[in-house]
Amino acid sequence: MGGPKHTHGLFSLNDTPVFVLRYSKLSDPANWLRINTSNGEITTLATLDRESPYVKNNIYEATFLAADDGRPSATGTGTLQIYLTDVNDNAPTLQPREAQVCERSRYGSRVNLTASDPDADQSAGPFNFELPPYPPSVRRNWTIAQFNGPLRGYYVQLRLKLHYLQAGMYSVPVLVTDSGNPPMSNRSMLRVKVCPCDVDGYCTAVGAVAAAGLGTGAIIAILICIIILLSMVLLFVVWMKRREKERQTKPLLIDPEDDVRDNILKYDEEGGGEEDQDYDLSQLQQPESLDHIMAKPVGVRRVDERPVIAESQYPARSTLPHPGDIGDFINDGLRAADNDPTAPPYDSLLVFDYEGSGSTAGSVSSLDTSSSDDQDYDYLNDWGPRFKKLADLYAGGEED
Repeated sequence: MGGPKHTHGLFSLNDTPVFVLRYSKLSDPANWLRINTSNGEITTLATLDRESPYVKNNIYEATFLAADDGRPSATGTGTLQIYLTDVNDNAPTLQPREAQVCERSRYGSRVNLTASDPDADQSAGPFNFELPPYPPSVRRNWTIAQFNGPLRGYYVQLRLKLHYLQAGMYSVPVLVTDSGNPPMSNRSMLRVKVCPCDVDGYCTAVGAVAAAGLGTGAIIAILICIIILLSMVLLFVVWMKRREKERQTKPLLIDPEDDVRDNILKYDEEGGGEEDQDYDLSQLQQPESLDHIMAKPVGVRRVDERPVIAESQYPARSTLPHPGDIGDFINDGLRAADNDPTAPPYDSLLVFDYEGSGSTAGSVSSLDTSSSDDQDYDYLNDWGPRFKKLADLYAGGEED
């Protein structure tokens, strides 16, 4: 091993002195070396490690290039081999890191342990294995036995010191020391699973679960929780089914067909044409009474003429819902229409008002008396066959 900034040699090339040489690296796998481009001096950039994967058989190789400034340029290469000696710079590690033993010592509750060290043999084994004094429970429950013969110092056995140890997971610290100068130690943690075993020394299925850290009480608690969760799910499903059934069988408090508040329902049962739908919707809003309609002078208009309604003489009312019952208003209007002797021969809600000036129809104010002879009633003949009798009566026509 070599430290950083250590000079390992001078790379030179035999050439005529009239040319200037320049040096560079061609290959340095670990990037440990540096070469001076002017004089070819090679120094280290980092510590050289014999345990590096770039070192083969304790030898590290690097290649360098030298070139002059001639035309054409002449070049030459050289390979530097560095032999690395070993120093004890790696602590040993415990093998394996996990084990399994039986909870009773008579079934052979023991684990074979060894250690690995990347250093050379003189800096590695034999190893020394021991249990640390703290915590005290480690030496109270476990012990380490040495092998005899060639395996001594390379393999040991970790044994259960007690006759019985409750099943579960245990962490056992083991201190491993190598034979280097100076020696290096490493405290490794061994995870040991203690479980109930059969007569052959193998963990049973129940024992494997218990060794995972779940005792009998914990397993029972888990089963109870699962049963409670399943019961809650079942009760929730039953409650949802019963609620859905109640929604389907429970009658509504108010029949939607009878609820006509704030609605104008269209049933399409009258069987009429456009003239049955020809009405002013604003006349149905906010009714107070029919007195202003019934008090109007009775007028007569042509059957084939659409009513011309003058601007209302009453102040505009709010469109907010009226506390009055719309049903009473409609019934009053229906009775007034049924009792009106001058109603047209088709069903509709007609509102008669003073026509005033500018009406497209002629004035019928002279019809208030039948004794007027100076009136021209010929226009009554244009009213159609339904008013032929009236035309004959006032215009002096002949009856059929």
